[in-house]
Parts: sequence; structure tokens; C-alpha cells
Amino acid sequence: MRLHGKTALVTGAGSGFGAGIARRFCAEGATVMLADLNSEAAQRVAAECGGIAITADVAKGDSVAQMASEAISRMGYVDILVNNAGITHLPAAMEDVSEDDFDRVFAVNCKSVYLTARALVPHFKQRGSGVVLNIASTAGVSPRPRLNWYNASKGWMITATRTMAVELAPAGIRVNALNPVAGETPLLKSFLGEDTPEMRAKFLATIPLGRFSTPEDLAAAALYLCSDEASMITGVCMEVDGGRCI
Repeated sequence: MRLHGKTALVTGAGSGFGAGIARRFCAEGATVMLADLNSEAAQRVAAECGGIAITADVAKGDSVAQMASEAISRMGYVDILVNNAGITHLPAAMEDVSEDDFDRVFAVNCKSVYLTARALVPHFKQRGSGVVLNIASTAGVSPRPRLNWYNASKGWMITATRTMAVELAPAGIRVNALNPVAGETPLLKSFLGEDTPEMRAKFLATIPLGRFSTPEDLAAAALYLCSDEASMITGVCMEVDGGRCI
């Protein structure tokens, strides 16, 4: 019960890493609001773990403002914000990625961090505490060809995490990030281009521990960074990657 008495808002919580984090936070005693554009997915995971589901589009300011307001209203306050919602474009030469796909990747992966900060940092400052965890990627540390603009968006998240940490530390707010390697989530097929045994084997050959990351791996790391055990840790971008970035 390492989060007993805490509240958390997790975006993109209807599947993948977000669902794993939400489930673990609930199991550790937190009250969790699960936000997702897919309302049915959010409701399903929330029903499984005893959380609160909300439909939200993290790329739109009005939707994020409503999500934050609902979180404060329904939970009383917010201790932890996990910016997990993310998307990618399909593997392609950088010049062949469409403008619409580029805009969508940066809206969901980058603008959302700005929007949630705008909506919840004043609340954290008023309370004199708060924890933000951004789910970035090893793609922002060790980029892979043909995922150029996705790589760049995750690099942006890493820099945003560090600068947020420096600015918000005097207010008692910690900001960290996780850099997972590709995992067993709905996005895996998009990263690979095609989910075949051959493509999986090729990708796994780049991971020293020889397996993909799992929602449980990310949940364990998220739990530590968002708990009081990590009270002296801010501005850290932790690889959860089986050694890929070595």
C-alpha cells in the first residue's frame, strides 16, 4: 500500500502501459482516475481495478481542462499525474510522413504535456506538492530509423521533463520520466510496421535482456518514482529497456 491515501490521474489508461500503471496504483492504495479517448476501454479497466473512468482527448485544451476539473471534483485533489497517452506514425522515410500524421503525433505526445501542466500545475502549487510522470521512450535517447518524428516527439518529452523539474522544484513538485523500450502493447505493431516473428526477432536482438517491456515493468518503475520513497528524485528519465540504450 505504497500509495495509500494518494490520488492519481493516468492518461491513456485504457490499454498498454497506462492500464498497467493504473492497475498497480489502485492495488497500492491510490484512488485513480483513468482517462482515455476510448471510453469503453477506460471503463473496462476502471471496473477491473476499482478506479474512476473518464473520456478525454489529451490533445485538446478544453477536454484536458474538463478532465482536470473532474479529477479534482471527484477525488478531492490530485497528487500524481501520469502523462502516458501517446501515439506514433507508421515506419516511413522522414519525408514521406504526412503532415496530418506529424501534427497528430506532436499533439498527443507533446502538446498534451503542456495542456495537462497548464491545467494541473496551479493546483499542485496551491497544495505545495505534486508528482508528474511523463512516459517518454528509448526512441528519444537512441533513435531508430524510419520513426523520425516519433523519436523527436519523445526527445521533446525528455527535455520537457527536465525543464519542468527545474522550474517546479521550488514549489515542491517533482517531475520524472520513464523511457520504455517497445513493449507488448497495442502500439507494438505500429513500431514494427508488421508484427511477424521475423520482425520481432530482429527487434529483440537489439535488447540485451532479450524481451519486450511489459505494462507490469512500467508499473513497477512508475510506482517507485511516484511514491514518497522517491522524494529526493526529480528530473530523472529512467530507462526501462532491458539494456537497449547501453
